[in-house]
Amino acid sequence: MSDFGLGPWDPLAPSEVATLLEDCQAPWWIAGGCAIDAYVGRFARRPHGDVDVGLLARDQDAIRACLSGWDLHCADPPGRHRPWHPGEVLEEPIHDVWARERVGGPWRLQLVLNPSEAGVWIYRRDPYVKRPLAELVWRSEGIPYLVPEVQLLFKSKTLRPKDERDLRDCLPLLTTRQRRWLRRTVMRADAAHPWLTLL
Repeated sequence: MSDFGLGPWDPLAPSEVATLLEDCQAPWWIAGGCAIDAYVGRFARRPHGDVDVGLLARDQDAIRACLSGWDLHCADPPGRHRPWHPGEVLEEPIHDVWARERVGGPWRLQLVLNPSEAGVWIYRRDPYVKRPLAELVWRSEGIPYLVPEVQLLFKSKTLRPKDERDLRDCLPLLTTRQRRWLRRTVMRADAAHPWLTLL
């Protein structure tokens, strides 16, 4: 990941994130390419510039408590990074937070705040797409990860080479139900999306 002039990244491994957040009083999960790595069973399958940690936006106070003393910056669209001030409640369109242990240190994780309603996750780009929290996450060695079909839905927007690779690596492992869900949700955004012929 580019540092956007904000300094380098040295992302935590998923196991280190789990240790850091073991006392968190709210659900969280590893997302992004690391979630795909876990699903296909090959960690470090490709380089990762950061590590994404998803959570519900309603739980931002709980995650912040676990990162007490850390230097936290939110991405304030259209691209300005600024400190996340103590006591400030972040609302859309702000949903990304970079975190590092100290000012001037490397960035260690990116928090991704997700909309929800009554315990149901809502896809930020299309509020019609929803999932009960119990169906949003799976676990490997005790670490929660975003399910692959939802992660691939996020990745379907940009079609970068790494996202294409993530789809290719996941496809043989997806169940019929997962493929159908992903096809249906991708089609809602783009009826001519190139992934549809693969799904």
